[in-house]
Amino acid sequence: MGHKVLLWALEKEVVESINGPNRENSLFLPGHKCPDGLIATGDLKQVASDCELILMVVPTPFVERTLASVANAFKQNSILVSCTKGILNDTLETPHEILLRVLPSSFHSRLAYLSGPSFASEVVKGLPTLVTIAAHEETVAARVQQLLSTHRFRCYRTTDVTGVELGGALKNVLAIACGISDGLNMGNNARAALITRGLNEITRLAVALGSNPLTLGGLAGMGDLVLTCTGDLSRNRTVGLRLGQGEKLQNIQAGMHGAVAEGVLTSKSAYNLSRKLRVECPIIEGIYKVIHEGADAITVVQESMSRELKPEIDHSLVAATTPVPAL
Repeated sequence: MGHKVLLWALEKEVVESINGPNRENSLFLPGHKCPDGLIATGDLKQVASDCELILMVVPTPFVERTLASVANAFKQNSILVSCTKGILNDTLETPHEILLRVLPSSFHSRLAYLSGPSFASEVVKGLPTLVTIAAHEETVAARVQQLLSTHRFRCYRTTDVTGVELGGALKNVLAIACGISDGLNMGNNARAALITRGLNEITRLAVALGSNPLTLGGLAGMGDLVLTCTGDLSRNRTVGLRLGQGEKLQNIQAGMHGAVAEGVLTSKSAYNLSRKLRVECPIIEGIYKVIHEGADAITVVQESMSRELKPEIDHSLVAATTPVPAL
């Protein structure tokens, strides 16, 4: 027996499509019938005030504007789960930091974050999916874990909010890099190298902000990174693929029909974050140059491959590692 679900949508046509006779989100998830227990609405305050568990999937640049209008409308014991993946360009804030600023302090302990390898079209088919729930309050993470887990959707939990958010945001940048590589026919070796060294860059940034490096070896790090960098359903990889094949970014985005590839904006945030933290991230820097400065991708690759030779293992990450948790 599933939960009763109230879904808020900005687009009137989405609300009408889901509540109509075909019971389908024809704009964003065509071909999949919505469960009978799901009702769509255009009234955000109704969702905020009526629901016990609220999942937020608003793109990062619109989180503040969306949540500010209902900041005081949430029920006393409700939990807000952010599924948003990104970092603001101007302030370098993650969704967690935005929510702390926008929502009343009394609600801060009831915030949680969901991330991991989870293409929506596969989840809706009931295909096996595993994700991570992060919250500073472990009881909150455990409650979300309990509410969302099924025999086909398994949730793990952690208190490492920073690691989970950075893994979810920065993997989108690496997915664009892998797409460009594939579009240029650079081969499987190059893709594997981008994923491996990209994970190293993400981990070093996360550790610099206090995260446990083991988090980035889990579902919210390695898991999501592998999926987004190799899966044909990845919007960010698709953007990179088309860039590598010679298309212009503006034309690619114009043809996405409202879908968002967060990695385009996040690439700028990731680059500025690496500079702020003084963490060397040649892959992230290269993608920033290609997307925002119009640099030639092949030239960027050659420059990266010609850098000073160095050891593979960063021993500062080894020192930060804690004992492995039980499975």
